[in-house]
This record gives sequence, structure tokens and C-alpha cells, in this order.
Amino acid sequence: MVRAIVLVKSPKKLISARLKKIPLITNSFPTSGQFDAVAVIEVKQLIEIKEITNQIQKIRGVERTETMVEVQ
Repeated sequence: MVRAIVLVKSPKKLISARLKKIPLITNSFPTSGQFDAVAVIEVKQLIEIKEITNQIQKIRGVERTETMVEVQ
């Protein structure tokens, strides 16, 4: 299992709710600071993370993302 955290910059207030609708995002919550929301992803293969981040970036209002993959 591969886990990653995606930080999302978006002025949309309900961005974390939209993130929860994407399959394989196990958790999402709003944050304060430089980024507006966090999405937690758990997948079987590393390549799937890129596919999910591409889906996140297509959401209207998403300005940028930053992905951090868990190192084991």
C-alpha cells in the first residue's frame, strides 16, 4: 500500500467535500495556512497517485497542488 498527502490550494470553501468524492481519497479536510485543504490517498501502486492528483487538478477552482508520498 502506498500512501500520499496532497495539499490543495483553492479559494473554494467546499473543496475538501469535493475531494472526498474522488475514489481512493480516504480522508480530506480543510486547513489554514498556505494550502486550503489536505487529501489523504491510499493506493496499491505509485502510478495511481499521479492519476488521482490529475483528477484533483481538474476540479474547478484548484489553483495548485503539492504531493508528498510516504516513505517507508
